[in-house]
Amino acid sequence: MSMSDPIADMITRIRNAGRANKKSVRIPGSRFKIALAKLLQEEGYIENYKFEKDNKQGILSVYLKYKKDDEKKHCIEDIQRVSRPGRRSYVKGNDIKPVLNGLGISVLSTSDGLMTDKTADSKNVGGEIVCNVW
Repeated sequence: MSMSDPIADMITRIRNAGRANKKSVRIPGSRFKIALAKLLQEEGYIENYKFEKDNKQGILSVYLKYKKDDEKKHCIEDIQRVSRPGRRSYVKGNDIKPVLNGLGISVLSTSDGLMTDKTADSKNVGGEIVCNVW
């Protein structure tokens, strides 16, 4: 079955696995999903990720991170898809707004690759808002 929005599928799998207190989640891989997982790891929202090749597109394993004081509390409170295939959402470099007054991040797809809203704001680069994480 073909999927119309594989990024939304990845985000939903991560959100559901965190709510179910799973240690990891397996996602069909792509370069964009690997870049998104790398960004989430750099920002401290996931523990680690690993890409495994197979005869098809590969499998991306994302290892979730939980708060130290509460083992059942996922580090990602919520993750939401902003730009969808039916309604794209773009922002200019000087119009980037913080998520929850700076407590969360926006992931932007720019001409320089995937980056957070803070990095894009410092470089004054705009792009497509992929998702918001807090």
